[in-house]
Amino acid sequence: MQRFDRILIANRGEIACRVIRTAREMGFSTVAVCSDADRSARHVLMADTAVDIGPSAASQSYLKIDAIIAAARKSGAQAVHPGYGFLSENAAFAEACTAAGLVFIGPSPQAITAMGDKAISKRRMIEAGVPCVPGYQGDDQAQETFVREAERIGYPVMVKASAGGGGRGMRLVFTPAELPAALKAARSEAQNAFGNGTLLIEKAVIEPRHIEIQVFGDHHGNVIHLGERDCSIQRRHQKVVEESPSPAVDSDLRSRMGEAAVQAARAINYVGAGTVEFLLDASGEFYFLEMNTRLQVEHPITELVTGLDLVALQLDVAAGGKLPLRQQDVKMTGHAIEVRLYAEDPAKGFLPQTGEVLLWQPSTLPGVRTDHGLKARDRVSPFYDPMVAKIIAHGADREIARRRLLAGLADTVLFGVTHNKSFLMDVLADEEFVAGSATTAFIARRFPEGWQDKPASGELLAVAAVLFCGAGAASALRPAWLSSELKLRIGEVDHVLTARAEGDIWRVRLAGCEHVVRLDGTGQGHPQTVVVDGLRQRLQVLEYEGSLFLDLDGRVQRVEDRSYSPAEGRVAGFDGLVRAPMSGQVTQLEVSQGDVVEKGHVIAVLEAMKMEHRILAPQAGSIDKIAVEVGGQVANRDVLFEIGVARKQAV
Repeated sequence: MQRFDRILIANRGEIACRVIRTAREMGFSTVAVCSDADRSARHVLMADTAVDIGPSAASQSYLKIDAIIAAARKSGAQAVHPGYGFLSENAAFAEACTAAGLVFIGPSPQAITAMGDKAISKRRMIEAGVPCVPGYQGDDQAQETFVREAERIGYPVMVKASAGGGGRGMRLVFTPAELPAALKAARSEAQNAFGNGTLLIEKAVIEPRHIEIQVFGDHHGNVIHLGERDCSIQRRHQKVVEESPSPAVDSDLRSRMGEAAVQAARAINYVGAGTVEFLLDASGEFYFLEMNTRLQVEHPITELVTGLDLVALQLDVAAGGKLPLRQQDVKMTGHAIEVRLYAEDPAKGFLPQTGEVLLWQPSTLPGVRTDHGLKARDRVSPFYDPMVAKIIAHGADREIARRRLLAGLADTVLFGVTHNKSFLMDVLADEEFVAGSATTAFIARRFPEGWQDKPASGELLAVAAVLFCGAGAASALRPAWLSSELKLRIGEVDHVLTARAEGDIWRVRLAGCEHVVRLDGTGQGHPQTVVVDGLRQRLQVLEYEGSLFLDLDGRVQRVEDRSYSPAEGRVAGFDGLVRAPMSGQVTQLEVSQGDVVEKGHVIAVLEAMKMEHRILAPQAGSIDKIAVEVGGQVANRDVLFEIGVARKQAV
């Protein structure tokens, strides 16, 4: 094997960061690649060097084989790690790397080809004696052939695209009458997604478990498995929650499934990290589904229960080393669960979302690991997969791991882009998940009308009212002289409240109930503490463009103040003084003396609690005086600006 000491990571986001971390720990130099959209991304900043590879669209950058090869040559890299997604299971890319004298950190092109087509791989597995779902994966693609084979197999059947994955080109068919339309739709979707409209059909296994086995092979003929992962909780055939070991797998079944997975890997002379996926039915029978010839998104849970670094094993094997352990040496300790944090709106059918990351604080709780590629002020773009992070917890048993992960999610703060954190918390707290009985039908069964977040609590609304009334970071948004009656909007719902101050507490009335609120100190770099009705809670708050992001008790809400409308001219009662809403440092001044500003214009930025807070002009007018300078420290209620009535320009 060729020796290498510099590795190019042909990927982005959290997996690129993950590979870079281990590679650097092992002493390798790392090279990142980036599209125009990723020039300041975290993986680019982590790597020793980086190479631009093209426009933002993946088809013009991360999927361009010649651009990746050119980047490797330019940077002096001798090896390429493909991560997952993009070109990771592209045999032509593996061949191009080899032709360019680069070590491809993955299986051979022949192994990728053997498993890259579902029909071909299934035929290979049948020949190898691996249990497979009854089906048809022949070359004859005529409709009448599928009709005949479906009758032979027995309904319900699953129509699948032979190429690709991710749930595209799949249709569940219960009756013969549905089959023609399903074939047409699946073929069209497959052709558009993968450029290949070839289909196969299989007996549908209703409400199975989705169980996968991690396998590893080296160049010396050694192949082992590292236990199973249960990936049953999915939306649109894409995984959301994974755990290891599976609650449905005992030691005997693990041994049998592991042996079948190793048999599958040996049949194609597999080298490196791979995953053999099975469906497990209610009777305990399992069937080959597909093989992923790459590292999986969910590999961290295997790492936590085995104590192995799978990326380190990949690098050692690619360099020609032998696997450092035998099958009998593999030990699984404790339990690990992973959730995927997506930029998506689960209340709207899990539609992907884009937007700016205003605040990102991964959990720091014990037993919780976060793999991510995020930093504040990143933009989640429409060009790539919406997964932004993976949050993983490990414990001595399943219940400890579940509780730790639930607490870790609550401790994770992401403001700006819409995400699925609250949905994930609901899944982990669901009685069916707690019992360990979830199948692939979990989301459809537990949320038959679709998932909806819990209504905003009265406590959260009371805290927002206090902040808008002048007791916190949002005080600059709403002059204190205004009436204590507020109309706050969350989503499309308005809430009417009244608030009044009594010393260091506020009394807030909402829907006939009164809440007593007190905000405690905001130590630099720490979340604020709020006491509501005698209960002390952690609060994260960020003001942005006239509204508040609040994270109270782990759930995020964006709150707008709709209590009053902008008016022309000077607002009666405004004394012209803009005061600091909290203690902090002035990091930006956006105006100069004499400037004329509109109401809501950003005039300065304060940094407090390691967060930026925009100071908005509460009134249209001219900047008559600036009382601070960039870098200066200010205390709560210090005067920052004086704003006077704007003078008309001479004609």
